Amino acid sequence: MNSKKRALGRGLDAILQSPETDITSRDISGEFVVGAIAEIPITNITPNPFQPRDVIEVESLGELTDSIAEQGLIQPVTVRKMGYDRYQLISGERRLRAASLAGLEKIPAYIRVANDQQMLEMSLVENIQRQDLNPLAIAISFNRLMEECNLTQEQLSDRVGKKRSTIANYIRLLKLPAEIQVALRDNSITMGHARALINIENQQTQLTLLHQILKKALSVRQVEDIVRTLDQLNDEKLRFRKNVLSETLINLKQSLNERFNTPVEIKTNTKGKGSIVIPFKTTEELDRITSILLR
Repeated sequence: MNSKKRALGRGLDAILQSPETDITSRDISGEFVVGAIAEIPITNITPNPFQPRDVIEVESLGELTDSIAEQGLIQPVTVRKMGYDRYQLISGERRLRAASLAGLEKIPAYIRVANDQQMLEMSLVENIQRQDLNPLAIAISFNRLMEECNLTQEQLSDRVGKKRSTIANYIRLLKLPAEIQVALRDNSITMGHARALINIENQQTQLTLLHQILKKALSVRQVEDIVRTLDQLNDEKLRFRKNVLSETLINLKQSLNERFNTPVEIKTNTKGKGSIVIPFKTTEELDRITSILLR
C-alpha cells in the first residue's frame, strides 16, 4: 500500500490515513455482494474522499431533487464495499445529495471493487465526462490524473477517450495567470477566450486584454484578431531589429577583419546574444592577434 500512496502524491496523505482504506481488495461478507445493483440505505454510504467536484450549483441540485422526489432515482450511483453493510461512494455525489434532500432512505447502487488509486482515477474520469464541467475543472482533473496516477498524456488519452492534443490544450490553461484562471472558472470568459490569451507571451499583456474582454464583452473572434495583430507587430519589431543588427554587424565584421587581418566570425541568435570568433592558424598568428587585443 505504501507504494500506492506514493503514486497518489503528497496531497492525498491526509485522506489515506490507514491501509484499511483499501479493504475492498479482500472478500467482505454482508447483505449485498460485489457486482450487484441493490437498494442501499443512504446512511450506509460515506462520501468519496477523492471527489474532484468543488462546487455543486444550488439551482440545478434543486431541480434534480424535485425530479427524484417525483420519479425516484433512475440512474444508480456507484459504490465500493468497505465492510459489513458499509459502502463508499465512487461516483454520483450529486445524485446522492439530491436523493437525501428528497427524503429517500434508500437508493439504487452498483457495487464494485476498487482500491484507492482506482477510486481516484474513476472519480476523476467520471467527473471529466460530465457535459457541464468547467474547462478549468477539466484541466485540473487531467493534471491530477497525470500527477497522482502517474499517467502520461498518451495513457490519459486512452483512459478518457480524448485526443492527446485536446488534453494538451486543457493542461496549457493551468499556465495562465491566476486572474485569468479565476475568470475561466467563474465562466466570465470561455475556453476560446482562454486559448487565445495563451498565445500571448507577455503576462501583463494577457491581463490587459482580459480586462478589455470583461469590460467590452469581446467575442472570441475579436480576441483572436487582437492577438493576431499583436503577433504581426511583434514580427515587424523583430524584423526591424534584425535589419538594424545586420547592418551594424556587417560594418563591425569588416572593421575587425581589417584590424586583425583575418576573417573574423560574428554569430548571433534571435535574442541578440552571440559571440565573436577570431581564428588563427599558428602560434605566431595568435601572438600577433593577442598583441593587438592588449594594446
